[in-house]
Amino acid sequence: MSSEYQTTETLDVKGQSCPMPIVKTKQSIDDLEAGDVLEVVATDSGSMSDIQGWADGTDGVELLEQVEEDDIYTHYVKKTE
Repeated sequence: MSSEYQTTETLDVKGQSCPMPIVKTKQSIDDLEAGDVLEVVATDSGSMSDIQGWADGTDGVELLEQVEEDDIYTHYVKKTE
C-alpha cells in the first residue's frame, strides 16, 4: 500500500463488483471536504478502469494513484473542490 498520501477515509468494497465500487466511491467522496483523500480497496479488477474513467469524467475529483497487489486494487482519490 502507498504511504505517500494522508488518507482521510478508507472505503472497503472488496467482494463487490461493478457498479458498486463506483457508486460507493461517489457517495464517500461526496461526504469529504476539499483536499481530503479517499482510499478505495477493491477486489474487482474492473475497478482499475472504472474508477479511472469515473475520475477523468468527474469534476472535483482527481485520481492520484492506483496500486495492484495480490489481487487487491487500491485507489487513491482526492476531492479537489
